[in-house]
Amino acid sequence: MTNKPVIRVRQVVKEYDGVPVLERLNLDVSAGTLCTIVGASGCGKSTFLRMLLSQEVPTRGIIELDGSPLPKEPTPDRGIVFQRYSVFPHLTVEDNLLLAREFAGAPFAGRFFGSARRKARDAVSQIIGDIGLDAARRKYPAQLSGGMQQRLAIAQALLKEPKVLLLDEPFGALDPGIRADMHVLLLDLWKKTNMTIFMVTHDINEAFKLGTRMLVFDKIRHDPQAPGAYGATITYDLKLDSKNRQDAQEAKSLIASGVFGA
Repeated sequence: MTNKPVIRVRQVVKEYDGVPVLERLNLDVSAGTLCTIVGASGCGKSTFLRMLLSQEVPTRGIIELDGSPLPKEPTPDRGIVFQRYSVFPHLTVEDNLLLAREFAGAPFAGRFFGSARRKARDAVSQIIGDIGLDAARRKYPAQLSGGMQQRLAIAQALLKEPKVLLLDEPFGALDPGIRADMHVLLLDLWKKTNMTIFMVTHDINEAFKLGTRMLVFDKIRHDPQAPGAYGATITYDLKLDSKNRQDAQEAKSLIASGVFGA
């Protein structure tokens, strides 16, 4: 893991119709960080993720990727996985992934032929093995469990070999046992690829378990006369490596109480 910031955020504000959702965001995230994001519902976590993807743009301020301003639209260097699976129900696991590989060839996205087709199939076979879907490659999404469908969604994102992977509550709808399996899978993939990952979650235990760094979003400025006058910002920024784990654990109950009302 290097200290080079892959993502830099400077004085970012996001407003909708003049109402601030996020304000005063400043952040440097090094390449290879697994950054978990928690906070109360409606505090702008997913909005921040959409800005990193370029589905949204800051009202003010700047976000940089590898030292350059983010492109104005999503690009293959940033992958996204949502809580709801974005797969084609009429295609098998293998064909869903082949199609994702072909889309990565935009602006001309057509069917692959010859050596290009073989190369695409090799890449798909590799990711199917890495993601643990070998036995399900000929199955359709409706024949898969929730955990297997989410594996497929993650595989689609990884096929583009993104520098940054964005996860928006990817395991929130899964049963506890399947969720634990997905935690192991995510950590294995992260260690193998050394990608930079931003993961939004409502589960503070999940955030502490998976992250090397945790961001807490919350409002710290309140105006009773104008409740919408201020937006949320980063109120805690905790490193979760072994040197700081004890300090982070001591902050855990405070964060849970203040942000989630536990």
